[in-house]
Amino acid sequence: MTSSSYTPEVKGQGLRATVQRLGGYLAAMVMPNIGAFIAWGLITAMFIPTGWIPNKTLAELVGPMISILLPVLIGYTGGRLVHGQRGAVVGAVATMGLVVGADVPMILGAMIIGPLTAYVLKLFDGLVENRIRPGFEMLVDNFSAGIIGAAMAIGGVYGIGPVVEWLTKQAGSGVDWLVGRDLLPLTSVLVEPAKVLFLNNAINHGVFGPLGIAEAADKGKSVLFMIESNPGPGLGLLLAFMVFGPRALRPSAPAAIIVQFLGGIHEIYFPYVLMKPKLILAMIAGGAAGVGTFVITGAGLVATPSPGSIFAYLAVTPKGGHFGVILGVVVAAAVTFAVASALLGFGRGEPVADAVGPDEETAVRPEQERAVDPDGTLDKSAKQEV
Repeated sequence: MTSSSYTPEVKGQGLRATVQRLGGYLAAMVMPNIGAFIAWGLITAMFIPTGWIPNKTLAELVGPMISILLPVLIGYTGGRLVHGQRGAVVGAVATMGLVVGADVPMILGAMIIGPLTAYVLKLFDGLVENRIRPGFEMLVDNFSAGIIGAAMAIGGVYGIGPVVEWLTKQAGSGVDWLVGRDLLPLTSVLVEPAKVLFLNNAINHGVFGPLGIAEAADKGKSVLFMIESNPGPGLGLLLAFMVFGPRALRPSAPAAIIVQFLGGIHEIYFPYVLMKPKLILAMIAGGAAGVGTFVITGAGLVATPSPGSIFAYLAVTPKGGHFGVILGVVVAAAVTFAVASALLGFGRGEPVADAVGPDEETAVRPEQERAVDPDGTLDKSAKQEV
């Protein structure tokens, strides 16, 4: 399946076209790895200490998968898009420079360094093409990939890694500023984009958790536990994808809903937003609507719901407070669904599946290649493999 299955052909050179192309590249990197995200989500929901079947041994899989496996897969896929298999290898190597010693999952960093490293290798290959003596091709190919991959990995440790860490701290500081001024619904303007960049745990446990504990100790409950962990926006987004999203993605939405809403693993919907960045507006609208509802109804939780599933929500709801909690989740889901559906055009731009023959469905057509490679910069091998 080509990444153009997820995004339509992009035309024009304006800001909107540029953002759409960026979404296409992100989709091409993330969506082929959705199965890995689902696998990680299922393992997390089942085996962590607060999961369905707590298992200390199997829970050891959770950290390495989100911190190492998923970023490396993203970097590998991004490199492959730019420069085929050689680009994939150096993209994965460079990504390891980000994940080593990082305190947050380097998904965003992998999306940058994977394609960038592959592009550097592609430039080098173009410079030495037809200039290598016969018999030395494999030697030059292997050492050039190794040197460039190692150099970019080291650069990632001191370059992109610290930048992502800085973004995490800035997002936390911004949220803290809004909380201190009782502008809780506006926190969604920072929280929802930060979540999609996989900074959700840093914000929830680094900012809202400590503040919520202090408030709950004083008042018996706190709405701060519900700002980042609300499962409503994610549910609304996935429902919109299931009904109006790209036809190639609709079958994946029900499983993602189970993992996200019932299992509480919100990371499962992040790639869907990354695929179409404009949907962050739907997440902000739904998150703000949910927080506003919590504030109006006086809802609050007695502890952090972990993981953020609807069952965990109900389990830490104080006696008599279920109405406000459930209403906030429902309102957030409904608003997100409505806005996301409108941004998806209510499915009007999606082709009818029956109108595409089996041979046409698997073929890579010229207009499909342009959706992923508008500038014609990908090499032939990468296009055939995508």
